[in-house]
Amino acid sequence: MNEVQLLYVENVIYKKKTTLIQELTFFIKVHNLSPDKICEVVWTGEDDEWHTLSAHFHSPIDEDQEYWKASVTFQASDDQSLPGNIECVLRYKVLDEEYWDNNQGLNYFSQADSGVRLTHSQAIQNIGFDNKFYQGQCFLPVTIAVQQNIKVDAIVIHWTTDNWRTTQKTVCQYKRNHWSDNQGSYARNPNQYGVQIWGALLKIEDPFSLQYSLCCETKNVAYWDNNFDKNYSLTHDLLRILILNLHCYQEADQDYKFSQIAKAIDEQQVDVICLQEVAELWNNGHGDWDSNSAKIINDRLKNPYYLYTDWSHLGFDKFREGVAILSRFPLLKKASKYVSSDTNPESINSRKIAMAQVNVPYMGLINLYSAHLSWWIDGFSEQFNNLNVWATTQHSGEVQATLLCGDFNVVPKSEGYDLVVKEGYEDVVNHVQSSLENSFKVTDHYWRDYPAEDHRIDYVFMKTQSALQTVSVRPIFTEHDYGRVSDHCGYLMTFEPK
Repeated sequence: MNEVQLLYVENVIYKKKTTLIQELTFFIKVHNLSPDKICEVVWTGEDDEWHTLSAHFHSPIDEDQEYWKASVTFQASDDQSLPGNIECVLRYKVLDEEYWDNNQGLNYFSQADSGVRLTHSQAIQNIGFDNKFYQGQCFLPVTIAVQQNIKVDAIVIHWTTDNWRTTQKTVCQYKRNHWSDNQGSYARNPNQYGVQIWGALLKIEDPFSLQYSLCCETKNVAYWDNNFDKNYSLTHDLLRILILNLHCYQEADQDYKFSQIAKAIDEQQVDVICLQEVAELWNNGHGDWDSNSAKIINDRLKNPYYLYTDWSHLGFDKFREGVAILSRFPLLKKASKYVSSDTNPESINSRKIAMAQVNVPYMGLINLYSAHLSWWIDGFSEQFNNLNVWATTQHSGEVQATLLCGDFNVVPKSEGYDLVVKEGYEDVVNHVQSSLENSFKVTDHYWRDYPAEDHRIDYVFMKTQSALQTVSVRPIFTEHDYGRVSDHCGYLMTFEPK
């Protein structure tokens, strides 16, 4: 296994007005051994002085592999010359181990202004690609490097914007000029030093996502670059939803844990958060907004979200306990209502649900419900049926998806779970491969006869008529990431249009 591997080096010198500029780019494949890792390019120019250049994450290949990229620009001056020819190796530090790619002891070399150099035996290589669209993007440039000794008949891009239900083909052109602009830099021929450059401009008309692979056709053989069998892909931002039961102020180090939740929301770029057991001081039933746990978390975000919250009942004899929705998107609708016939604020089975509607770019109107229902023996079926009626009446017109999010107090394969599925909802976890085993283990004796491999009681249930599909699900707030912040872990889920 190659823990780290240099795929190509780009070494370009050009003139801008009267100034010479040199740009160095290093594109790297990294084996994802841990989230905590450092990848560096150790290099020297013609002055024989060694430097360390940090690489940064570029895009995922799959769960085990990633692309990283390092780049640096130099400008010639009276007291500083350009690096010129360079020599380099890669250093990868992870899990107290250090791995190197030094070209089997020979190091890598790149001559000044040699353009793109493929470093291994790959015949064809996608270069300079992105994995994100910008809003309104209608064209996609694709640039391909091919070994010079290959007699190319054609290079064809096979691409799709509907997950390969239909396929389009675009033939590339041989690129004779690589660097040119209207600000004084000169044009040059990039097809030198053993590599030929081809390219195309795809007319894509602003899709949500696109996948493509590259084929170099010759008289006798076809060479493919399909991103290590994963295809290249670009997409607009996925919808990222977090669900979490906050445990109603019952945590040790509670203030620190609120900060950890806010940190995770910021770092994971979560779009919508559905919280349960949101608490604020009882204050004779009047509440205390400054102590509201959803408000505290929201105030600690780098950029506070839109927030809607309501309470149901007295929790732990001193709190108003309820649910909340935080959203990066404006709340076009918001409402709350009891789904239990019991509305006594001193009864734990008095249950109120919060609802919000948001307009997600490229996905449309989404209805979300933050729910915390009672156990089956305490009124689950009544509460869910009322929630279902409410959600069904709101799922009309231009609504693209309805998501019931939160703590349902039923485990998979239980009577309550089967009721939800029977009424036209799907557990989004069932559509992805995810490591959820024992991520939250229910200790209540009521569940001892149920299968031990799945103890979840927290879900996103999506109405089957919805126009979204699940991309990923993973537990969060575990010992492996942000630490435990509740007696529940949270779940971070991503969605895209079908």
